[in-house]
Amino acid sequence: MLRQTLFALVLGASQGPDTLRLADALQLARRANPMLAAARAEAVAAAARIGPAGALPDPELQLGLMNRMAGDFGSTADPMTMNQLQVMQMLPWPGKLGHARAAARHAAAAQGASAAEQERMLAARVRMAYYDAAYADRALAVLRRTLELLRNFRDVATQMYATGAGVQQDALRAQVEVARMSEELTRTAQERLAAAVRLNALLGRPATDTVAALELPDSTTAALASRDSLIAWALAGRPALDAGRERLAAADASFAGARLEILPDLRLGFAYQQRPAFPAMVSVMVGVDVPLFAGARQLAARREMAALRDMSAAELADLRNETTAQVVELRARAEQDQNLTRLYRSSVLPQARAAVDAALAGYRVGRVSFMQLVDNEMTVNRYETERYRLAADHQQALGELEALVGRAVEVSP
Repeated sequence: MLRQTLFALVLGASQGPDTLRLADALQLARRANPMLAAARAEAVAAAARIGPAGALPDPELQLGLMNRMAGDFGSTADPMTMNQLQVMQMLPWPGKLGHARAAARHAAAAQGASAAEQERMLAARVRMAYYDAAYADRALAVLRRTLELLRNFRDVATQMYATGAGVQQDALRAQVEVARMSEELTRTAQERLAAAVRLNALLGRPATDTVAALELPDSTTAALASRDSLIAWALAGRPALDAGRERLAAADASFAGARLEILPDLRLGFAYQQRPAFPAMVSVMVGVDVPLFAGARQLAARREMAALRDMSAAELADLRNETTAQVVELRARAEQDQNLTRLYRSSVLPQARAAVDAALAGYRVGRVSFMQLVDNEMTVNRYETERYRLAADHQQALGELEALVGRAVEVSP
């Protein structure tokens, strides 16, 4: 029941007069998407760790009743009996806190860049779902027109068979093609439903919200920026690469701090001893950590930080290579879609439609078989839907490219 309700809502919305613009969808996603909100909150949390990472440990305050006689706990006659107040403070070796603060600062910057990357990738995902639904809207319109034509073909074939001018095979084939087209219409409507549900999820809306009719630009005149320019923009401005560089800097700071861990931290203490029957006393204490188990602790931690630093450097290098490959691949895909869309609109579709008109006229006078007529109409159907698929794929490729480079990728002709 819920599935049928969603189907009716979305299919009805695709026929409605209202239009959901892509710019409005992107704005809504940036404002309401839960995962983007989570990424931004994580960046705020990472920034809050910078201060604690560079702060001194809290001092330790101790209160004690010292040297009380077991047999007479309340007695203060013994000169060693005292009430003690003691303060201890640990002072890390110079540089340790600075490296810890630097590592936290770079980690926070990396998280902020990751949130920016999440926003860009969200925009690309919104465009994917948006143009999937927009394509489905146009494919549904084509399928409805084709279904109506096939019904007309069926009526003609049935009438010709009834008058003896046609064969039963043509009438039966017409009924089969009408049933197949009805099935294709149902399948495409379900695809539109799925795309609309995905879009609602990205926009932070309930799945049952209505998705209005959507735009599908037919970009065939704007040229794409050069491959070298796109690569340079992506390598210089992609937030994921900024995050990788910050993670590498954080790993460097952590490794530098790990190299200092073998050096002892200093502990300073002051104690005031109040003796009820005698003069008060004070004590001063100094202590250091002794790295007796450095091989199992400090040196092992140093090796760990070195490995993590190497890992961050390798991940950054891989991300650079992946970014370059994605830019090249997406640009080629967008250019191919653009060229094929132009070809379909200017040449392939007009010729296919002319072939259908000629076949229909020939069929009425018996010069063209019904099979050829149906095949010609199915060819037009396939070319029209493919043209819209190419236009949608072109816009999706542009969205992914813009997510990588951070700017418009088309230039005026």
